[in-house]
Amino acid sequence: MAANYARIARRSAAVAAVAAVIMAVLAAVLGGSKGLIGALLGVALVALFFGISVVVVSRAARVSPQAMMIAAIVTYILKIVLLLIFVGQFQGTTAFNPKAFGLTALACILVYTGAQVIW
Repeated sequence: MAANYARIARRSAAVAAVAAVIMAVLAAVLGGSKGLIGALLGVALVALFFGISVVVVSRAARVSPQAMMIAAIVTYILKIVLLLIFVGQFQGTTAFNPKAFGLTALACILVYTGAQVIW
């Protein structure tokens, strides 16, 4: 099961990487350097969050299905809290384009999740 999950995660990450490049280019064209920075931050945050999930859930899967589910739920809740803190801290920032950040993160999340379902 772990090998199958790893293959699905790698394929999904590859598809999401294509979406990330497209979103970064669009953000740079439409929002300039601040748009690009926002898009890159969105990609980095999504990659970090999904990477954490892959590591934690795959390690918990070795223990039991129940541990895997608990790990998935706990990491999900922690990621939501961290995202709220991040968005709250940078709510009025002018260092990057928050719309580019949000749209890029959303696009990467949807593409990665959709690819997982398909694979």
